[in-house]
Amino acid sequence: MGLCALLLCAPAAGAYAVEPGWAVAVVDQGSRRVLVLQSAEELMAYRGPDRLPVVWSWSADLAPDLADLGPATTWTAPDEAKSRIRGGRRFLLVTASGGLAAVVDTTTGATRWATDAGAAANPHSIELLPDGNVAVAASEGGWVRVYTASQGPRATAHAEYPLPGAHGVQWDRRTGLLWALGDDELTALRVGGTPAAPALTAVRAVPLPGRGGHDLAPVLAAPGRFWVSTLTALWQYDTAAGRFTPVRLADRAAERDLKSVGDEPGTGRLLTVAPEHTAPCDWCTSVLTFHRPGGTRVLRGTHLYKARWWGGGW
Repeated sequence: MGLCALLLCAPAAGAYAVEPGWAVAVVDQGSRRVLVLQSAEELMAYRGPDRLPVVWSWSADLAPDLADLGPATTWTAPDEAKSRIRGGRRFLLVTASGGLAAVVDTTTGATRWATDAGAAANPHSIELLPDGNVAVAASEGGWVRVYTASQGPRATAHAEYPLPGAHGVQWDRRTGLLWALGDDELTALRVGGTPAAPALTAVRAVPLPGRGGHDLAPVLAAPGRFWVSTLTALWQYDTAAGRFTPVRLADRAAERDLKSVGDEPGTGRLLTVAPEHTAPCDWCTSVLTFHRPGGTRVLRGTHLYKARWWGGGW
């Protein structure tokens, strides 16, 4: 049975769902886990160093159905975690620098699709497409691929588009395009062909206003816009106007080198993660930073790489 049947795939208009009462999911390279934490309000009340406020977690190390892909190495340095809803079920989308990319049913813990893209490629982001296929961006590989995940749980056939420094990938239901962020440009890709034989064609390539594109995420309060982080600044990109607008935070230093950024539906509160540039993980942090209203929370003992808003219902 293909992944599309397993996920009860929705039409393009249902590319992802927004739910009330959003929690926070973090990628912790220290414990090699994705941790779903309590809501922002509960996190703001958390003072530590008592037990972390974890309500659900997942690790490839503990997934027996991934043993064939060697998670001891392929799950090294997990670097992405996203929530997507299909047919009333929630799925976790993950990548790791070690090469693993996977789609996991959060109810059963079963892996619906996974592949080893190779550590040399350094997979950095992932997206679930309306037809059940899966897009992966790899920074060192310099590519965006659409894998034929709809055809089976270990399908490896794919279409590929070259994009130097590919770090982010997002499906946009409004434009029906797959958007990908590289070192120097934001590219819109049309996914053509068939689910069994996809094809990728660039329809727009926009130079970034600064070097080092890293995170790409939808602005949930303003559909049709994306958050875009670069080495030195934070931006919003309006897909209709084709324009970048700088985003100013209360602390200008907090706009630099963001590994992830996103807004909470309803409140508009921003959540960002930026590295502390200290040993033993130069690219990680133990700090979650909130903006509008602001505040920070230290999750002691963690090596966080990204944090995402996660739908409610826990």
